[in-house]
Amino acid sequence: MERGRVLLIDDEPILLVTVSDALTKAGYTVQAVKSGQEGIAAFQEGSFDTVLLDMVMPDISGMDVLREIKNLSPQTIIVMVTAYGTIERAVEAMRLGAHDFIAKPFSLDELILKLQNITSFQCIKDENIYLREQLEKKYHFGNLIGKSDRMQEIYELIRTVSATDSTVLIQGESGTGKELVANAIHFNSRRKDAPFIKVSCAALSETILESELFGHEKGAFTGAVQRKMGRFELADHGTLFLDEIGDISPTVQVKLLRVLQEREFERVGGTKTIQIDVRIISATKYNIREIMTERLREDLYYRLNTIVFELPLLRERKEDIPLLAKHFLNEFRRRGSKNIAGFTSATLDLLEQYEWPGNIRELKNIVERAVAFCRTNKIQVADLPREIREICLKKKLIQHQIETLDDVLKAVEKEYLQKVLRVTQGRKGKAAELLGISRKTLWEKMRGHQLSNKIPC
Repeated sequence: MERGRVLLIDDEPILLVTVSDALTKAGYTVQAVKSGQEGIAAFQEGSFDTVLLDMVMPDISGMDVLREIKNLSPQTIIVMVTAYGTIERAVEAMRLGAHDFIAKPFSLDELILKLQNITSFQCIKDENIYLREQLEKKYHFGNLIGKSDRMQEIYELIRTVSATDSTVLIQGESGTGKELVANAIHFNSRRKDAPFIKVSCAALSETILESELFGHEKGAFTGAVQRKMGRFELADHGTLFLDEIGDISPTVQVKLLRVLQEREFERVGGTKTIQIDVRIISATKYNIREIMTERLREDLYYRLNTIVFELPLLRERKEDIPLLAKHFLNEFRRRGSKNIAGFTSATLDLLEQYEWPGNIRELKNIVERAVAFCRTNKIQVADLPREIREICLKKKLIQHQIETLDDVLKAVEKEYLQKVLRVTQGRKGKAAELLGISRKTLWEKMRGHQLSNKIPC
């Protein structure tokens, strides 16, 4: 049974022979070389699980070989072989990425036991990587991320819906991931190799939207200098995503209804009927019931909402916030080449307390800002915008029934003003004189505290 491939780099011929023989008998495949340069060359040509590396060699030091191997393969396990007098340097080597060290002279049994422990360690490490990958798959669906019950329900619905050609309506506030859901549905469907065409209905006027959707013939209107294919034609046999469907005009709604019913249309200014095979996914930020009564024809609404996705607000799935924040952190630290390990627990706690009116899009922007401002190896509370820190602090004080300092000072000021006005029997000029402020300032403070002109009781 092969236990793994070992590269042995040492300038002592006797040690090379004895260690190679012992490891081979123990089931390891061993390649032995007598210099640092040979070791680097062998590593570049072969594949090894473990490297046994002598600390002191005549041509190139073990430390330099360590750096070179780690540059080539950061995951390779390296064990430094050192004399007792250089143990401190071996510890330094571990800081540079070596897994362990063994001091000369050592027994072969000691070495084999160390390699067996390394094998066990590697197995546990590989298992952890596998489990983490499986966990990430569970919490990811395409570019969608979330472990909350709401997101798991959405993942399951996407799997079910993707196997059909049913029309889908996605409802959710801005920044909740409507386009990501549409992407996931298309790229998990039988149409995944066909076009996925997107149209932002809110960004286009009625005339332009009609031309974009259905195309136009040459001369159909001023500026139509040539025939243009519409998005429906471009999406034939694929999927058309209509974002912000609640913003289309009544005229375009009528034409869209016909496409959904008959799977045919004419270009603007044309007479030829064009047949298409397109799946429609639409999305809106409006409340689904409001769409039917205020923005969409009732018959079109029922055509669009065969299957409805209602995406949760980010504050409704707060257990997903750390997962999303770490995902965005990985994205932005790669772009900026910053060595940021993560977030402090206090920072994550603050992110979970915030209400996120801008949903996932706002979280992404905040993480990008925090990465830019971060000067340590972890994102601190101070790296977050001041307004978020203040909102969360006030919320925490309210939760603990503690008034803010500003509220306390206002209450004290109001009570003091009432006391002075009682003493002066409501005479504003005298009250202002006693307080050492102008009459105008007194009036402004009374108005701010909603104090009447009557003498306080």
